[in-house]
Amino acid sequence: MKIVIIGTVASSFLGFRAGFIQALLAKSYTVYAFTSEYTKEELSKIELSGAIPITYELSRGGMNPLVDAKATYALTKKIKEIAPDLVFSYFSKPVIFGTLAARFAKVPRVIGMLEGLGYAFTEQPEGLSKKAQLIKGMQVLLYKIALPQLDKIIFLNADDPKDLLENYGIKVKQLDVLGGIGLDLGDYNHQPIETIDLPISFLFIGRMLKEKGINDFIAAAKIVKQSHPDVHFTVLGAIDPFNPGALQQSELDKLISSNIINYPGRVDNVQNWITASHVFVLPSYREGVPRSTQEAMAIGRAVITTDVPGCRETVVDGVNGFLVEKWNPEVLAQKMIYLIEHPEEIKKMGYESYKIAQDKFDADKVNKRLINILGL
Repeated sequence: MKIVIIGTVASSFLGFRAGFIQALLAKSYTVYAFTSEYTKEELSKIELSGAIPITYELSRGGMNPLVDAKATYALTKKIKEIAPDLVFSYFSKPVIFGTLAARFAKVPRVIGMLEGLGYAFTEQPEGLSKKAQLIKGMQVLLYKIALPQLDKIIFLNADDPKDLLENYGIKVKQLDVLGGIGLDLGDYNHQPIETIDLPISFLFIGRMLKEKGINDFIAAAKIVKQSHPDVHFTVLGAIDPFNPGALQQSELDKLISSNIINYPGRVDNVQNWITASHVFVLPSYREGVPRSTQEAMAIGRAVITTDVPGCRETVVDGVNGFLVEKWNPEVLAQKMIYLIEHPEEIKKMGYESYKIAQDKFDADKVNKRLINILGL
C-alpha cells in the first residue's frame, strides 16, 4: 500500500510525524512525505527516516486563487504519478488543496486532519480585524468546497468541529476527534518535584504573540510581583517582528531590566527549563491541543491555562492545575498566588499532570489510534 502524507514544513515531519511514519513503515507501507518548505538537509533526514520526500509548491500564507489553482494542478500531477491508496493531509492549506488534488487524481481514500482552526477563528478582545474577517470568510468558503470531498475529517479537540462544521453548515462524510498528536515520552522523562525550593517559578513557552497569551502572562506577573516580589517568571519563545500582535523588543527589554520576567533567548534544551520550573502557564486564546503543555505535563508540572478550545483538553480544573477565564490576568494572578501560598498543591498537581500525559499524550498510543482512524 502506498500512502501520501501532505504537510507543509519539512521540520513537522521530523519533529511531529516521525513516530507516525515509523509505525506505517512497520506495517510495510510505502510512505511519501510531501513538503513545500524544506532544506536539503531536512529532505535527507526524511529519506533516512524511511519515507520518500516529495517537494511541491504551496503558498502557505498566500491568498491568490490563480496561484493556488496552478499549485493544485501541479500537485494533482505528482499524486497521479504515485497512484497512492491513501492521501492524508494536515494543516489548513494542505487539507483544502491536497484534498482537491487527491480527488482530481482519483485517489481511492482521502483523509484530512485540522490541528487547529488558526488565527482567523481565534476570538480577540477587540474583535476580529477586517483582514482576519476576510481570511476567515475565504477559509470557510474553501472548507465548504473541500471538506465534503474527504472520506473522513479528523480534529484534535471537540470544540473545533462545532465552531467550523456546525456553525457554518459544512457537511462531511465522517468525523473523528484524535486528541493531542502526542509526544515521545522517552524525550520528556518524568522529573517529579521532591521538595519545593523557593522562590516559586512560573514558565511560559510560546511565540510572544497576544493570542498566545503573552500579554496576560506579563500582566499577571506584575500583579503577583506586588505581593510576592521574589517569584520568578520565565518566558521561552521568539519575537515575531512582522506580527502586529507581537510583543515589541523595546517592551521585552523593559520587562527584563525591571526584573518582571527572565528571558534567556532561544534555547535548545526546553526540557531542562521545564524541569527547573514549578508551574507551566499558557493563557492562550485558542489552540489545537498545545504541545508545550503536553511536554510540561509529561515532565510532571502543574498547569494553569485558559478555558478555551484546545487548552481545556489538557487540564482537569483543580486536579492537575487550573482553567482560567481568557483575557483575565487578574484571575490568572489569583491562581498563581494560590499555588505560591499552597506549594504542596504544586507537587500533587504535577503528579496528576504526569498521569494524564501518560494516558492521553503517549505518541505510541496516539499513533495506533490515528492508524486505526485512517483504517490502516
